[in-house]
Amino acid sequence: MTTSEKPARTGVMLITGASRGIGAATARLAAAAGYVVCVNFHRDAQAAGQVVDAVRQEGGRAFAVQADVTVEDDVVHLFTRCDEAFGRLTALVNNAGVLGSLARVDAMQSERLRTTFSTNISGAFLCAREAVRRMSTAHGGAGGAIVNVSSRAACFGAGGEYVDYAASKAALDALTRGLAQEVADEGVRVNAVRPGFIETAMHDGTGDPDRRETVRRRVPMGRLGTPDEVAQTILWLLSEQASYVTGALLDVAGGR
Repeated sequence: MTTSEKPARTGVMLITGASRGIGAATARLAAAAGYVVCVNFHRDAQAAGQVVDAVRQEGGRAFAVQADVTVEDDVVHLFTRCDEAFGRLTALVNNAGVLGSLARVDAMQSERLRTTFSTNISGAFLCAREAVRRMSTAHGGAGGAIVNVSSRAACFGAGGEYVDYAASKAALDALTRGLAQEVADEGVRVNAVRPGFIETAMHDGTGDPDRRETVRRRVPMGRLGTPDEVAQTILWLLSEQASYVTGALLDVAGGR
């Protein structure tokens, strides 16, 4: 797409943790599909700026907003900035997440647990709350869609690796199903994607230099997935092609 070939506007999308990986891929694909994209980031302003620049170079519309999703005031500010910049929110992708180094439960410290659960689940709750307040017909909205980025780890427990991460993603699955039931008749659809082993920088923080090869051998398709493959699934769940899909947990995991 060139700068003179802008797609018809699809809506306004907010993506948390969008400066890299799945979030960044979703931002680029969403903008190409016509969404105005709010690129949320926590610390890496440079990476977020690169995502925004890439979108704009392709003729899309995007802007970056710093916010820590674990801080309620930051979340409120994030959504307010999105409102002010482009108007009514139509799509939320709850993507922000953290993964600690490989560890058994009996070696985990309380600070790690606080960080994992406050980011991966409390932050998702706060963002979902703000989205529903804007989208739900019960609040005067015109509908919308939410996609939570969960993980196949929620199904396996990730014993000996990162049980805390797996548990937080299992909680995110419960949020997906429960919220979908609450707002199904208010014009809001809520679904989740559960990626398996995806080629992102998240593997670099596990402490295992051979992590990619270790996990590749567990995948029936014999390879790691790409951020774009997950992003395409997210875009489908947000689209009208998935208009009768809510409360779904859709695996993107190469058969694992």
